[in-house]
Amino acid sequence: MSAATESAQLGADAALLPEDQARADFYALIASLFYAGPDAALLAAIAGADEIVGEGENVSLAPAWKSLIAAAAALDAEAAMAEYDSVFIGTGMAEITLYVSGYLSEYKKESSLVRLRTELAELGLARNADVAEYEDHFAGLCEVMRHLIFFAPNAAVQKQKSFFLAYLAPCYAIVCDAVTASPNTNFYKHVARFTKAFLDVEMESFELAQ
Repeated sequence: MSAATESAQLGADAALLPEDQARADFYALIASLFYAGPDAALLAAIAGADEIVGEGENVSLAPAWKSLIAAAAALDAEAAMAEYDSVFIGTGMAEITLYVSGYLSEYKKESSLVRLRTELAELGLARNADVAEYEDHFAGLCEVMRHLIFFAPNAAVQKQKSFFLAYLAPCYAIVCDAVTASPNTNFYKHVARFTKAFLDVEMESFELAQ
């Protein structure tokens, strides 16, 4: 996805609250991890990250993040990339699809993608010409959430809530549970548990938002 020049400038000038900066960073990390296997630099960055204090809404998020940090420290990039390719790309049909339309009924698939493309156009976003993935890729949706937080703070919580409930809420738990249950995942079990814990917090927050 690429933001319009005007939107990017607005984001660069806006000051985010620390908690929103953290949310945007987590969405960016999740998008990176589900778009491709992590390289050595990303693994090192995760391994060297600070832990989360496990209080309040972070009670489940903190241990999931701690486990991901430990997993990143113990794994080499070649193994992580091989795992990603095996599970999410494969030969022929992937074991686990990261396209959210794959978790919708046939009736809803096409209309959901059309609606998503229309909404992205209204936000000034579009799929890069050199990107093969459709717009409803799990990584792409997380990147849109990062955009809404970081580049469009004036969209406020309601726009974030609307997008999250429409496109991530129906599928994120299914995707994460499938990754966790797969006999072919090791590192990505930790990625999925952290992702689900983080998005559970987001869901709870949006449900409380007016």
